[in-house]
Amino acid sequence: MKAEMQSLDKSNKIKNGKKKKIRVSDYILKGLIYLFAAITIGSLIALLTYILSKGLMKISLDFLTGNYSALHKQMGIFPMIMSTIYLIILTIIIACPVGVLSAIYLVEYAKPGKLLDIITFTTETLAGIPSIIYGLFGFIFFVTLMGWSYSMLSAAMTLSIMILPTIIRTTQESLKAIPVSFREASLALGATKLETVFKIVLPSAVPGIVSAIILGVGRIVGETAAVMLTFGMVTRLPKGIFDPGRTLATHLYSLVTEPKGQIYWDSAYATASVLIILVIIINFSVDLIFTSKFTKKLD
Repeated sequence: MKAEMQSLDKSNKIKNGKKKKIRVSDYILKGLIYLFAAITIGSLIALLTYILSKGLMKISLDFLTGNYSALHKQMGIFPMIMSTIYLIILTIIIACPVGVLSAIYLVEYAKPGKLLDIITFTTETLAGIPSIIYGLFGFIFFVTLMGWSYSMLSAAMTLSIMILPTIIRTTQESLKAIPVSFREASLALGATKLETVFKIVLPSAVPGIVSAIILGVGRIVGETAAVMLTFGMVTRLPKGIFDPGRTLATHLYSLVTEPKGQIYWDSAYATASVLIILVIIINFSVDLIFTSKFTKKLD
């Protein structure tokens, strides 16, 4: 009896020791998670606070609605704001259908094999190419070979190729996350494969597609090298897709790389603040429009 009691005590002590170790490791892991989350959020808040605190005070109506002229020291950014918005819209119009339809093919129709492996490998390779390479390609192919010169269309086509991997991969994961039972139930009710994809699967994957679009918008807004080589640096408002222009990011790059006085630094901070606010507004609008539209269809 004593031996049995001793063995039971030992086993209980071992179990209690393991539980304590597990609890300690859980606490450590949770602490690290909270720490890194706090560092990430804190870095974002610090960055936004620093830029907005220096830039918001410099924003005025004349700054937002005026034109830019280094000769006359006019710091208006209205042409750059509109050029950025136009470029975002045109790029998304080109890239979104191609990216979403490509993802639908890869998930719903493509059979496992060499072709699917090649497409997946190509998509992942495109995501890792530096932006300057895209810019050189856009300059050689769209600007020179196609004869479009520095234009909004040249920049939009180049940026579309850049953001395609993001849209395809994110949409793929969203489509894969939709339960197979959704597809089976739709097909069992007599719907065709195409109807099932576009009326059941695709609307259910809208949150992921919206995330892909938002990531693409962020890449478009923040790009400088590829845009400079395809869109140009003209500070006037483009009147069509074959006109050159300058985005807020390239304008900001120009201001900080060629400083000629405090007025240019003030304009740079104000431009950065407008760029941040514009990205927030566009992302919120895209999320609101797409999510509410497709949610109503599902209801």
